[in-house]
Amino acid sequence: MAVSVEEHLFRRESGRLVATLTRLFGVHNLQLAEDVAQHAFCRALELWKVHGVPENPSAWLLATAKHRALDLLRRERTARVFAPELSRRLESEAELSGAIDDAFQPAAMRDEQLCMMFSCCHPGLPAPAQLALVLNILCGFGAHEIAASLLTGRAAIEKRIVRGKRLLASKQQLFNLSDAELPARLATVQRALYLLFNEGYHGASRAQTVRPELCEEALRLAGLLADYGLTATPSTLALAALMSLNAARLPARVDAAGDLCALAEQDRLRWDRRLLEQGLSFFERASLGNELSPYHVEAAIAVAHASAPSFEQTAWPVIVELYDRLLRIAPSPVVALNRAVAIAERDGPERGLAELRAISDAKRLRGYLFYPAALGELELRLGHHAAAREHFAAALALCNGDSERRFLQKRLAACAH
Repeated sequence: MAVSVEEHLFRRESGRLVATLTRLFGVHNLQLAEDVAQHAFCRALELWKVHGVPENPSAWLLATAKHRALDLLRRERTARVFAPELSRRLESEAELSGAIDDAFQPAAMRDEQLCMMFSCCHPGLPAPAQLALVLNILCGFGAHEIAASLLTGRAAIEKRIVRGKRLLASKQQLFNLSDAELPARLATVQRALYLLFNEGYHGASRAQTVRPELCEEALRLAGLLADYGLTATPSTLALAALMSLNAARLPARVDAAGDLCALAEQDRLRWDRRLLEQGLSFFERASLGNELSPYHVEAAIAVAHASAPSFEQTAWPVIVELYDRLLRIAPSPVVALNRAVAIAERDGPERGLAELRAISDAKRLRGYLFYPAALGELELRLGHHAAAREHFAAALALCNGDSERRFLQKRLAACAH
């Protein structure tokens, strides 16, 4: 299913427009910034239906937002309190136009997105609210998508967003990137981008299991962090490497009919060579220094997959060892699940089943469709068709996406042979 024009543009442009406009108007006028960005999108929908999409839609949106901002500032200069540095320039028309032009320069827009990312991760907000704000303001996620990504109710996410925006609006300015709090906030920003990427890669959308535009947006924001000196830490570079290497596999992750392709069935010639090389470059930079984050280990696993000429030639012993390390520094039932699957590839399905059943907190995986799907796959390999059918049926009941549903239906059909 094709992504609609409005959704695609919102994903790509919303964050940088809102961040730039917020710096221009002042963080206490966040709602005004969002309104101006929304106005630009609405105008696009109205005019492009008649005149068609312009050659450079991003530039068109930026120009529309600039003109709208200038009109508002001219009209409301005496009625509204704006950012202090802007208020001093409101008396002169030439200075006002210059201030807006300066704010919309590419380098300035890049910096404002970084400032907004860190502003969203304010210590006065709990971590879940910080993540919700980053995903909503900078990444264009709706409350229902954030709820699906964080496995939380929509009403709770809406409350977090409202509370977070209220706190941001009470501040005098966006976060300063030279602030001593930057390292502490960086971890939350990284986690938000990690979740954003995974929403695109393993999305909960019924219409599209794989949404490349979300992965691209996560990569873009991670690239901003990686290109800025103070945030280009080894863990940031490792995260960028992980995203790049996984994104490289996206062209082969679904077939021509839009159905999921398991890693073993993917045509590796379709993997994106540019992203593979980008990921390896990020990983090489991330390996400098003494830091070892979970992103480093996950990226190393992705490197092992990317380096294998075929699925059969994958270095499974290396991957199992890496999962052992990841389980030590960032234990979770999902990591244990992935480790068990790797062990099955290294030692056979019987050993893999034993590892899956031995996961100490497997109860937390009961609502995670990949757990019964993995059980079903290994039972099928052992020729236990009845058990495999039971597990695939359980996984099918947990599906949200049509593509995943069709994939599991094919696995169920294989159990009849």
